This record gives sequence, structure tokens and C-alpha cells, in this order.
Amino acid sequence: MKELREKHNLTQEQLAQKVGVRRETILFLEKGKYNPSLKLAHDIAKVLDSHIEDIFFFED
Repeated sequence: MKELREKHNLTQEQLAQKVGVRRETILFLEKGKYNPSLKLAHDIAKVLDSHIEDIFFFED
């Protein structure tokens, strides 16, 4: 996710504002320490012009 965010020239703070979360949430997502809700994953994918499954990997 970090690479896509940087490709779109967005800081963590800017991405957080666009999807309505705190910057720390973006930080935890990028470090793999937080699993997003489906809505948040969708919103991030939309901002980053990508697909959810290209950004997040969910394991059983």
C-alpha cells in the first residue's frame, strides 16, 4: 500500500483525510498491524485507483 500511496504522491496524512481516518490508521495498515473494514479497503482502493485485492491480502 505504501508504494501505491507514494506513486500517487500522497502522504499518510493526505490519504487518511481522503478516506476519513487518522494518519495512525494508515501507518498501521502499511505495517500490516491492522485489518481494514471492507468499506475502508474499498475507499483506499478507490483513492489509489486500484483493486482491493491488489492492496490487501487476507488469509484464512
